[in-house]
Amino acid sequence: MTQTEALVRLHAVHKRYGEIVGLDGVDLEIAPGESVAVMGPSGSGKSTLLNIVAGLDRPTSGTVTVHGEELTALGEGALARYRRRRIGMVFQFFHLLDDLPVLDNVMLSARLIGTPHKQARTRALALLDELGIAGRKDAYPQQLSGGERQRVGVARALMNRPALLLADEPTGALDSRSGEQVMDLLLDLNQIGQTLLIVTHDQRLAERCASRVIHFADGRVAEMEAV
Repeated sequence: MTQTEALVRLHAVHKRYGEIVGLDGVDLEIAPGESVAVMGPSGSGKSTLLNIVAGLDRPTSGTVTVHGEELTALGEGALARYRRRRIGMVFQFFHLLDDLPVLDNVMLSARLIGTPHKQARTRALALLDELGIAGRKDAYPQQLSGGERQRVGVARALMNRPALLLADEPTGALDSRSGEQVMDLLLDLNQIGQTLLIVTHDQRLAERCASRVIHFADGRVAEMEAV
């Protein structure tokens, strides 16, 4: 894969937290449109990897480039803009704002980058419709099922048309039926070209939604397999 082909590129990335090794010399490339699942035991480096690609944490050494931006060279303001414009994040426990209805939760990320209200509302309504929850636009998060909340989280993550969608245990807090629905949703997104990086303990999710599974152990890539 050439420099221009890789959407995500990590080169010789180390991350230490004092004496604790989070990542130990990771090299990784993800092509545009690829869906990659990262698996491994707790403490193996999965979440550290996701946080570094998200620009939420900085590597101790090495370089991280996403969508042409070298994150290690960006200041805090530029990293914040990167997170808002280049990536979308889906979390295990949804991270919705309880005092805002669904539509406002979804619109928020667009409003933060200055998108006009009318344009943001149109985009949010279209996403909610595509995800099958337009009828819940005026509901509050606590009124939704787990599967519905995760769909709202996905809609919010997609608002600014991110180059990369990061998902941290997206089925971890869901019952099996809701989990299946979210798997279907992620698979559909990937099939229309959305690049995905998914951290999961769920073997079914990895096998169903990813074209490649990366196994982490002790902060290193232990194994890669095509699905």
